[in-house]
Amino acid sequence: MTTTLRPVEPLQQHADGTRSRRYQVCVNSRPVGGVHLGTSPSLGDSVARIIELRVDEPDRRRGRGTVAALAAEEVARGWGCAQIEALVPAEAEAALRLVGALGYTMRNRGMEKRLGKTPPALPPGSHGRPMTPAEFEAWHAYESEHYARTWIERGVPEAAARAKARRDHETLLPRGLDTEGMEFSVLEHEGSRVGTLWVALGDAKAFVFDVEADVAHRGRGHGRTLMLLAERRAAAAGRTVLGLNVFADNAPAERLYESLGYETVSRTLAKPLL
Repeated sequence: MTTTLRPVEPLQQHADGTRSRRYQVCVNSRPVGGVHLGTSPSLGDSVARIIELRVDEPDRRRGRGTVAALAAEEVARGWGCAQIEALVPAEAEAALRLVGALGYTMRNRGMEKRLGKTPPALPPGSHGRPMTPAEFEAWHAYESEHYARTWIERGVPEAAARAKARRDHETLLPRGLDTEGMEFSVLEHEGSRVGTLWVALGDAKAFVFDVEADVAHRGRGHGRTLMLLAERRAAAAGRTVLGLNVFADNAPAERLYESLGYETVSRTLAKPLL
């Protein structure tokens, strides 16, 4: 039996610059599922993403999904993509095994925590304060470069990584420090600055975009305190869920978040297209 992809629509060009196309998964011309393939809205045309891969129940566990994923990779190569990614919900264990067997590696995972009614207290001697305009300017210059380097180190072409860093910050922070719904804090301990925090207050949830202890003060528990400060900021704004993203090679951060009660809700895996 031959498994193929059959286009069911023209190539779609979207307003955000991405493109996508839907396909039927066919076995000997018989439809058995579907694939929705696109380019990444955040990483640009050089990175493809499997938006959806579905095999109908009667045809599952027969290798159809594996062949469909490989066929999607060939389409992405034809688009000129250098990398492909897949977002897998935490509960989709079968999908996780499939992409893992095809050579996709974990890049990052989304985590969330449901907050209690009582905000956590900070350790004695620690307190958070708003970031000043001068501190924000220095932080923003550092964070923009660090953010771009983070993606470059994970196989994203440098031009795409730098474009993503510029685009994300322009989109998220159109008014810089004064952008509505964004809170920037400095953590101090016994009078010394020890770290910074960026929390976004969404309509239903809060999200930690950046948390970092200053280099000279790492290894002293300030990362945990910054996360407790994030919970306090979210709770004060009436949000009951706090989310974040953690890269797979940051084991200390993963252990910290797990110890604080965060649970994985999604995983993003990626693969170079040689």
